[in-house]
Amino acid sequence: MTGWRSQWRLVLLNSLTCGLEICVAAGITYVPPLLLEAGVEEQYMTMVLGIGPVLGLLFIPLIGSASDHCNSSYGRRRPFIWLLSLGVLLALFIIPHADVLAANLSWGSTRRNQALQVGLLILGVGLLDFCGQVCFTPLEALLSDLYRERDDCGQAFAMFSFMVSLGGCVGYLLPALDWSGGLLSIYLGGQAECLFSLLILIFVVSVLVTMKVSEEPSFTLEPGPSEPGRCFPRSCCYLFQCKLRALKSGPLMCLLRTCWSMTPAIYRSYCHVPRVMRQLCLAQLCSWMGVMSFMLFYTDFVGEGLYEGVPSAAPGIRMGSLGLFLQCATSTFFSLVMSRLVRLFGSRMVYLSSMVCFTISALVICLSKSILLVTAMSALTGFAYATLQTLPYTLTCHYHKEKEVYMQNSKTKKTHTNGFTITRDSVCLTLDNGPGDLNHKSGISNGHVHYSRDEPEYYPPVHQNGAPLGLESEDFEKRGVGLDFAILDSTFLLSQVFPTLFMGMIVQFTESVTAYIASSAIFGAIGIYFATHIVFDQNDLRS
Repeated sequence: MTGWRSQWRLVLLNSLTCGLEICVAAGITYVPPLLLEAGVEEQYMTMVLGIGPVLGLLFIPLIGSASDHCNSSYGRRRPFIWLLSLGVLLALFIIPHADVLAANLSWGSTRRNQALQVGLLILGVGLLDFCGQVCFTPLEALLSDLYRERDDCGQAFAMFSFMVSLGGCVGYLLPALDWSGGLLSIYLGGQAECLFSLLILIFVVSVLVTMKVSEEPSFTLEPGPSEPGRCFPRSCCYLFQCKLRALKSGPLMCLLRTCWSMTPAIYRSYCHVPRVMRQLCLAQLCSWMGVMSFMLFYTDFVGEGLYEGVPSAAPGIRMGSLGLFLQCATSTFFSLVMSRLVRLFGSRMVYLSSMVCFTISALVICLSKSILLVTAMSALTGFAYATLQTLPYTLTCHYHKEKEVYMQNSKTKKTHTNGFTITRDSVCLTLDNGPGDLNHKSGISNGHVHYSRDEPEYYPPVHQNGAPLGLESEDFEKRGVGLDFAILDSTFLLSQVFPTLFMGMIVQFTESVTAYIASSAIFGAIGIYFATHIVFDQNDLRS
């Protein structure tokens, strides 16, 4: 995949990725003052900001796997992208207009007006965070569908990481600008209305561009063979059946039907993860916990630890925001050169070096009191941020492309019964004096053990659903890439939930905000350990 046309197509294809990150970063950054202004206490404000990640943990596997099995005429991924994009648009409209909507719906009651305004703000924040985070999963699956080769997939996700970093830079800068003095704010009503109107415009354009560029194969229902000389009658029943079939293949009905029918199987597959994905997700979780602990509490550390004041003081906010902006800028640079780094040094070296760089930077920040050195080290953490958004998804595409190697259908797990060795894929075993002691033999079992000298066969007991007792019925060949992308995205959401739950207690126990950065360094070191167990190629499987 070379040439400027291919690169430009990747930019257009990932425009929704950039638009999503702009809206989520700018919206979530601007929301806390609106919640405090509406009367929400600060301790409850952090709980409101955790609604989106918690809902995402519940629904990401459902949406990811449902998109693998959706047969809509619009494609597999795009129906889910459209629906989640509508949720983002609705949230961008509700948040700045919560006071107006509450005033129109409260019928003059002041108490009801305030409660309704808080409720609408919470709804808007949860909807924005949830739909914005979950929408990345079908976008990642769409990229993997369009770019299946390993090199092309690596370049696609490098561009994905670049657009995420670019969107973060723009999203963090937009709320810092003063929109109230412009001519546009006079017509729209103020700073918040002007900012969110701009976000709506950016998001709508990005959605239309991505949907226009993406050429996802459609799954249309073809009519069955008809008898010779017989035509389809244009009757009311036939037209009704056609309309019903078209309705069933629509995006909303596809989403509801697939989710309803597959929910138990999805969560069962979500729990039974292949070994290669389990190792990757464990390293990804620890690495993301280090990076997110740093990003969530870096401003507090700068304000209280370096400037020895409250974290809301202006100098601390400015320098903390500058450090996070430089982190996004560094991440943007490394996203552009990620494919070249992987070709030169390999995926293992790039992943491990990025996490080592992050851990060392966090340790230097813990020990230093120089604001210049701390800011420079915060910029270096962007290397790990770019790596975690690129390499795990590239590896997942590689696993699914070669499932017979990385996701074997039958494990070599063995059980010993009455002296016979039984493998997982054994249903009927026959004793033989030949070179092989155990051979497959077709037969039907009634669910009981049967053995005799005349007919030396062993039938393992069977469940009511037909699966042998003691033998796992996992079928990794049926796993879709959307489900495994959902698992990777769940590690990102978990990395936001854990620090917000426990970091406050850790800082209160140590009585120092340095514990924020020290914890991120510890998580980074644990991530390095688990990253050494990631399967990057077939040599790692043999070792």
